[in-house]
Amino acid sequence: MYDVVIIGSGVSGAAAAREISRYQASVCVLEKEEDVCCGTSKANSAIIHAGYDAENGSLMAKLNVEGNQMMEKLAEDLDFEFIRNGSLVVCTEEENRPALLELLERGKRNGVEGLRIVERDELTAMEPNISDEAVAALYAPTGGIVCPFHLNIALAENACANGVEFKFNTEVEGMEKIDEVFRIKTSQGTLQARCVVNAAGVYADKIHNMVSKKKMTIIPRRGDYCLLDKTAGGHVKRTIFALPNAFGKGVLVSPTVHGNLIVGPTAMDIEDKEGVNTTRAELDEVTTKCARTVKNVPLRQVITSFAGLRAHEEGHEFIIGEADDVPGFVDCAGIESPGLTSSPAIGCMVADIVKEILHLQKKEDFIATRKRILNPETLSIEERNELIKKQPAYGNIICRCEMVTEGEILDAIHRPLGARSLDGVKRRTRAGMGRCQAGFCSPRTMEILSRELKMDVQEITKSGGKSVIVVGTNKDSL
Repeated sequence: MYDVVIIGSGVSGAAAAREISRYQASVCVLEKEEDVCCGTSKANSAIIHAGYDAENGSLMAKLNVEGNQMMEKLAEDLDFEFIRNGSLVVCTEEENRPALLELLERGKRNGVEGLRIVERDELTAMEPNISDEAVAALYAPTGGIVCPFHLNIALAENACANGVEFKFNTEVEGMEKIDEVFRIKTSQGTLQARCVVNAAGVYADKIHNMVSKKKMTIIPRRGDYCLLDKTAGGHVKRTIFALPNAFGKGVLVSPTVHGNLIVGPTAMDIEDKEGVNTTRAELDEVTTKCARTVKNVPLRQVITSFAGLRAHEEGHEFIIGEADDVPGFVDCAGIESPGLTSSPAIGCMVADIVKEILHLQKKEDFIATRKRILNPETLSIEERNELIKKQPAYGNIICRCEMVTEGEILDAIHRPLGARSLDGVKRRTRAGMGRCQAGFCSPRTMEILSRELKMDVQEITKSGGKSVIVVGTNKDSL
């Protein structure tokens, strides 16, 4: 029996796990995929929002601003990439200026610091590639960018270091509450818990509806993106938004923490909770709409496109709290944008709720920090040479696009919650994220995974499940 079972190891579930691990409690995270960060958290804009967009008084607004303020210290403690590059919301028609001013006032009421309107001359000085139609913009200096993979993985690894157990490839198939105990039926057997946290992303309604008579509906909202090569990364310095509409903040253009340029997303409500396929129509929409705010986006340098799903709740509000009719069942649902930004504050809020339900006491030995995978490029030549002498694997380049070494891949495999697939290695090290999109490094990475995990190469997958890459040998086809 666990004190707490958390369903879902995306950024909200991992943040909740880390914060609950501050207390004396047995905690287990259940994840239906083969790794952390396999759902909404892995496919988004990688933006840390300032907090001017959410409605005044909403939970979204509160947690957005709190999460933004926490991000710098969290990045320092957990050693992941975060840059406070600022953001601009661009107005391209004078008649829409009142909407820009309304956004300014809303942001001020939400507690966002440093907001101001910049006019055309200052705007073009800040961003020379801004659209020729731009007349003014809302500038938010507290906006930022982050690596969503590394944030999610850092939270999970730190939770693991503090005693949280993670069970992967474990899908929740049913749940009931008997007396004061939840019985959770999974694809790997049945577990029991005193308290359940539902952080299941687009599946949060399915989990909630297993135990509550007050039904919930989560709509998968798909967004398509284009990622451009690092040679395009300097096209803008800040995150550039269009004025938001009913479907969100529209298509953005932004640098990434790794030096690429990202463009997107679209917003299409769908029924398929696994529908992460891109479409020609939506990618065309991305490339057309980005030109409204930024000119001459070098779209010929697109290296990949992808789609992600937002867990949209029709009230467009986070649902965080104990279910009215199921004591001990805590929802963490409807976590769409600005969910990534809000995640540190979401984790604290969920932990506070669980603490009160179970009357938990704080630990004296909580580990607050964690170190990321060593990147040899951050070292001096002398330090790097010394490292290679001690550990020759750091002198063996596996991914030439991103200059990822065998030493980094070994670390990714053997550290807590280590990689078990090509995508697991990619999210931790960026091997396969470069210009060739894993075209050359995949076989070598597979060899390392096979050797280190003592698995046949035919068992190595791209992303777990049935996504095997080698399905036989040449002789099998004769």
